[in-house]
Amino acid sequence: MKHLDIVVKGKVQGVSFRAGAKAVANQLGVRGFVKNEPNGDVFIAAEADDLMMDLFLEWCHEGAEHAVVTGVETHEGELKNYRNFEIVKKSL
Repeated sequence: MKHLDIVVKGKVQGVSFRAGAKAVANQLGVRGFVKNEPNGDVFIAAEADDLMMDLFLEWCHEGAEHAVVTGVETHEGELKNYRNFEIVKKSL
């Protein structure tokens, strides 16, 4: 298992990106959360094994149907042992 903090840039708010991320995460067994950032980015904290994380990151580069992803940044972090994948409506 590994933990990644993922920042997705582009037209990624108001296009169901968070809902899509949750659906894909649930299919792949990725745990963590996704939230909108004030600057227009989407932030994802994700935990999964290497294969599932790679598949999830592939989706992050494509995004939801109407999203226009211009960049994806990742940083490894400490495992938090999330139990599921949530959409965070307000900033943590």
